[in-house]
Amino acid sequence: MVTSRYYRVAELTFGFTAQEDLFDLLPNYAPFEVQASSADLFHLTVSQDTCPVDEKALTAYFTDKSDEDMPRIELYQMPEQWLLCVSMYRDSETCCRILASNDWTEATLYMTTEHKRFAVDNAAMLLYAFTSCFKQALTLHASVIKYEGQGYFFLGKSGTGKSTHSRQWLSAFPEAELMNDDNPILRLIDNKPIIFGSPWSGKTPCYKQLCAPVRGIVQLKQAPENSFEKLRLPAAYAYMLSSSSGLKIIPAVMDALYATIAAVIQTIPVILLSCLPNEEAARMSYQAFA
Repeated sequence: MVTSRYYRVAELTFGFTAQEDLFDLLPNYAPFEVQASSADLFHLTVSQDTCPVDEKALTAYFTDKSDEDMPRIELYQMPEQWLLCVSMYRDSETCCRILASNDWTEATLYMTTEHKRFAVDNAAMLLYAFTSCFKQALTLHASVIKYEGQGYFFLGKSGTGKSTHSRQWLSAFPEAELMNDDNPILRLIDNKPIIFGSPWSGKTPCYKQLCAPVRGIVQLKQAPENSFEKLRLPAAYAYMLSSSSGLKIIPAVMDALYATIAAVIQTIPVILLSCLPNEEAARMSYQAFA
């Protein structure tokens, strides 16, 4: 039986329409499910059919080839639609295709793989990032800790030690809580930066309907000793932009991302933490915002 369900992340709603049994594969969305009949952001229909568009007949608008163990994303533009082709790894075959309206608010997911959760998660994450940027929201590649009612999030390239630094916070501050370990949402609400948990948390199962005002932003850098410096606005902006998801090649999207990031970094301090993977580094990053 085909059914529709709705989810609310960072106070923004999106929906899925799919076979009922698909939702059994998506426990990470359960904490965010709400009773609704329409979406603020997008509605994704999961189809059992073959995608009616062949990307081989199109010219790629953009291709994102990240690290070898990261998904490959190919983007194609058509007169009235976009086509996204996603692979699990940089050199693997396409496992799902997303056919979306020009504004990304209506989309259909065509899966050609048994990796259904991967396909749905990536489709939803991409659509969320593409549509929420116009709602003063940033989908960040970061790990986030909530402590004393405030949110601290840690930025850095894959392998920098974001998850490790979060674990050091949990060890140094027993009352701290991990909010999300890969894709939290930062959103400006009444001009105040608020960090939210999300259904997407990488390899760490941490799917919490939590939020907290942002107290500090930490850019991590591995080093032989612990030290920190407060970043000037241009450097803080560059780090925030590199950690934000979105179609940055589209001017309207860049304008939206820029406006949100600029408002955040003028309100919240951003530090560069050169550190070892130890509790002293966690305490130092906390003290930097005291």
